[in-house]
Amino acid sequence: MTGQKYGVGGTAALVVAHCAGMLDLIALPVWVGALVERFGFSPQQAGGIVTLFLLGAVAASLFVAPRLNRINQKLAATFGYGAAALSFFAASTQSGFVELAALHLLAGLSVGTGLSMVHGAMGKSANPHRLFALAGIAIGLLGIILLGALPQLLIAFGGPVLFQVFGLVMAVACLVCAALFVNPLRGEEHASAPLGRAVWFTVFGISVMTFNQAMVFSFVEVIGKLRGFPAEGVLGVLIALGVVNFVVPSPLAALLQKRVAAERVVQIGPAVQAVFAVIVTSATIFTLWAPVAAFFVAIQIFTHTFAFGLLARLDPTGRAVAATPAMLMIGAALGPIVGGALGQNLGFGALGAAAVVVALVSIVFFTKARSA
Repeated sequence: MTGQKYGVGGTAALVVAHCAGMLDLIALPVWVGALVERFGFSPQQAGGIVTLFLLGAVAASLFVAPRLNRINQKLAATFGYGAAALSFFAASTQSGFVELAALHLLAGLSVGTGLSMVHGAMGKSANPHRLFALAGIAIGLLGIILLGALPQLLIAFGGPVLFQVFGLVMAVACLVCAALFVNPLRGEEHASAPLGRAVWFTVFGISVMTFNQAMVFSFVEVIGKLRGFPAEGVLGVLIALGVVNFVVPSPLAALLQKRVAAERVVQIGPAVQAVFAVIVTSATIFTLWAPVAAFFVAIQIFTHTFAFGLLARLDPTGRAVAATPAMLMIGAALGPIVGGALGQNLGFGALGAAAVVVALVSIVFFTKARSA
């Protein structure tokens, strides 16, 4: 494959910044759970606060992605993660709904800006699929650390420590970007031609699939405790989830890059996700619920690795993959608040039925993309 070579340092910067920007992918259940248990918010309020973070990321990504090739990406990434760090550190000093909501929105705007720069650079690399898979492995490692440590830290130090940890992660990403981020070269192919129909259908498919992911995954911890599963068992599932994310989806996606068609993977992924969602939201036996919950996020990571490589191939300008935060987080933004509303008013079993319907929509978009 042709494309930019970033070297070890440049690649490390992209991977670290990707992990920080995709924090919601691994931290959602602890994030929502802490807002409910430590700050006293209702599930709907907690979902709403996290939704504001995600909507901020969407808005920023939608604004900067089309302008990707006119921006100093290193500067924008460094500034974005720095502002996100300050926002989260400020959030650790607050406990009111309005204050936390505003700071989450600001953090989201900042993260969306930085992450768009990172994904745009990844899309212009020599092998976007492999680089995204490598970043996915790193997310898995971060997940093991965070999902193992955060619940214990929350017990020991209370709610504010959640935002102090988030702020620290963003600060590390800011420093790494400032030191090692390499601005991609801009060639003539990086024009502003309209994106094709296949690109748009793929974008919609990813967004809808991510909505499903967030709607269910945000409440994994809450559902587990509601079902009467032991607290240490639910915590064990979260730790196992981090281990699974580290060792299964991204390495498998890298291994299968040349062996399985990306177009086929993105069609099958949402169907598997729906089956898992039904089990996670309805199972009352811990030995059935636990392994499915532990593998739930892996479906999204595996499928999206193929989708990222597919988009990079369909759009060499890098603009489509630079909009990855928008396409992921518009779904993720609506997921927690819709999931909270459904769970609060109809019971969390309703999330499984909703997940099946949403999965069908996602499959339709990916199928349309294949024939476009």
